[in-house]
Amino acid sequence: MDLREHTVFADYFLICNGTNERQLRAIANGIAQDAKENGRIMSNAIEGNAETGWVLVDFGDLIVHIFSPETREYYDLEGLWNEAHVVMRMQ
Repeated sequence: MDLREHTVFADYFLICNGTNERQLRAIANGIAQDAKENGRIMSNAIEGNAETGWVLVDFGDLIVHIFSPETREYYDLEGLWNEAHVVMRMQ
């Protein structure tokens, strides 16, 4: 989601799901590791934990939200930020 016209704390959200705690951790660690190795970009922080169903990887202008399906539906970031432009949607 492109948030540049709607907020100052981030330019983009990337929102994705994992089906269980192990997968949520693996996705978060994989994203942070890949950014470090291939993009030479370090995450500012990894917040939350897989047990709560929401892990956030903060790259500054890009914030990656990794949810369990239930937690994603509950917090509904897509609905909350519905005025933001969706850059890409994959199923």
